[in-house]
Amino acid sequence: MSLNKKRYFKRDLSWLRFNHRVLQEASDSRNPLYERIKFLAIFSSNLDEFFKVRVSDIRQIKNLDKSLRKKLITKPNKLLKAIKKEVFEQQEAFGRIFRSEIIPELKKENIYLVSYQEFSAKQATFAKKYYEENLASLEDPDMDKENPFIENEALYLVGGLKTKLLIWYKINNASSRFVKLPKEGNRHYLTFVDDILKHNLALKYGTSFYSIKISRDAELYIDNEYSGNLLHKIKDALPKRDSGQVTRTLVEASMPSGLLKKLQLKLDINETDIVIGGAHHNFKDFFGFPNPTKKNLSFEKLPPVPSKEFDGYHRMFTAIAEKDRLLNFPYESYDPIIRLLEESADDPEVTKIKVTLYRISGDSLVAKALLKAVKNKKDVFVFIETKARFDEENNIKWGKVLEENGANVLYSYPGIKVHSKILIIERTEAGQPVLYGYISTGNFNEKTSKIYTDFGLLTAKQKVTNELNQVFQVLNREIIIPKSKKLLISPFTTRTRFAEMIATEIENAEAGKQAYITLKMNSLQDTAMIDLLYKASNAGVKITLLVRGICCLIPGIKGQSENIKITSIIDRFLEHGRLYIFCNGGKEKMYLGSADWMTRNLDHRIEVITPVLDQDIHDQLNVLLKLQLNDTVKSRIIDAQQNNKYLDPNSSGTSSQHLIYKHLS
Repeated sequence: MSLNKKRYFKRDLSWLRFNHRVLQEASDSRNPLYERIKFLAIFSSNLDEFFKVRVSDIRQIKNLDKSLRKKLITKPNKLLKAIKKEVFEQQEAFGRIFRSEIIPELKKENIYLVSYQEFSAKQATFAKKYYEENLASLEDPDMDKENPFIENEALYLVGGLKTKLLIWYKINNASSRFVKLPKEGNRHYLTFVDDILKHNLALKYGTSFYSIKISRDAELYIDNEYSGNLLHKIKDALPKRDSGQVTRTLVEASMPSGLLKKLQLKLDINETDIVIGGAHHNFKDFFGFPNPTKKNLSFEKLPPVPSKEFDGYHRMFTAIAEKDRLLNFPYESYDPIIRLLEESADDPEVTKIKVTLYRISGDSLVAKALLKAVKNKKDVFVFIETKARFDEENNIKWGKVLEENGANVLYSYPGIKVHSKILIIERTEAGQPVLYGYISTGNFNEKTSKIYTDFGLLTAKQKVTNELNQVFQVLNREIIIPKSKKLLISPFTTRTRFAEMIATEIENAEAGKQAYITLKMNSLQDTAMIDLLYKASNAGVKITLLVRGICCLIPGIKGQSENIKITSIIDRFLEHGRLYIFCNGGKEKMYLGSADWMTRNLDHRIEVITPVLDQDIHDQLNVLLKLQLNDTVKSRIIDAQQNNKYLDPNSSGTSSQHLIYKHLS
């Protein structure tokens, strides 16, 4: 990529470069074959969400009054053009990887994924019978309408007749995307349902059919969040998500130009929203790609290990009262959190439980433990964020269940999200109330805890738990502003406290003292914080960043960021933990919490970041972070060109995630 001469990478282009790193994993032959296929699915799923969310936001800028648009730094048309160019290049790479790498590797395992053009006579006969028995009834009679509605991210086939344009809904959601064809010798044959449809529809109508998919604006546009019942407004807006404005029309590359023009007219599609892709869309369905062999073609299993923090302790509260405890997901089991909640539900000395829920699983053990606590007459306060994108419906469902069973449930604040992952348990000990707290970088979700890397800190330190309790007082509308000396709480103190810590490093560097900053996060976008890091770099502060996703800071520029090094790790687990370390004149300060350095996390969300006050945990986190910073297998260099070069593309060593698992086992 060409050098960005400005101070910052564009947020959306930086995100696309993150997704390129995901695509690299699909091409990395060091990964097992079926994991490479899974990375193709992740790439596809990520890109779908990007068009549903980010591109829709950019399109909304285009709808602003021209005088307002001129005042914006972002030029929407120029940005959309750059996005389309980058997406096209990645789609081309995606196709090459699939055709030239994945398909040949499948054949080596005697797995053949065949298109309808490759059907043998035997396979064609099978395809005809399969169609008649399973698919013929799926043809949609409504598609003959003058203005048919194309569902969001559903798969369609388009065929052109002389008299009209035909569109068929391809397959219902309950059916498998892949069909096993008759086996021949040692060879296993698979095909897309798409190809079975294409084969039979061509026979039926005498014309070729081509695949299309439309992505629609998935934002929930709420009229005036600050008046009326916000929960009801969100409920009412959810059904509109699938009928939003078109943000991308993905069409098969081989579709004739004449048919494409007819399609544009029929569906009123803007040419700028058309993206040329391969013959098959919705590659996220490859999460379920069948393995017809008995071979293990996936990663070796790394089941979560029991945490050693609670060995020998009959009760969780005893262990936490003794000292702070750290949990490392997904390497360690999520069981201690479920155990803590269940113990709290049964413990007669526990009086109150307060928790924030941002994304919980559909069959949540966390929610079930809270229901048990309510049943046992505990005072349970649950703050549910109903604006957690794509989890709104599930969150609302659990909120209703908890509320109906007697929990005190509050929902989203207008204009601000509650993104913190916090828990307070109040227990009566020796006649006095004692608080136990939990602060995490990850959600209260036992399912994602198996695939997201996160830190969770359990503490009974009063100077932390008292401040944590204030956050719940804010959520419960008991106080407006928390008073915190230890915790960093957005949108109140996080930005200013981080700025002060960076200023200390600058002062120390200018005084000739040791000065460094080490940050691990998901995204770095806030320009004010980036400017402070640039200033620190120019003062001589050594800055090391580990950023999984968006990174708008441009490293390695003389006079701007020459003392800043950035790497990014994409591996089998999704890097999700946040860790912030400052030299502080040799008395190192370390923090962990839920906030990235994005403007939304610093100014528009309620976030909680805690200092790591236990020296054992401090040391352990440094060990884990060092393993990641020394990763030569899955680490990429984020440079000024955003080339995503592997630190060592030929490394035969062990990735940091495997080393961390071994370290904690």
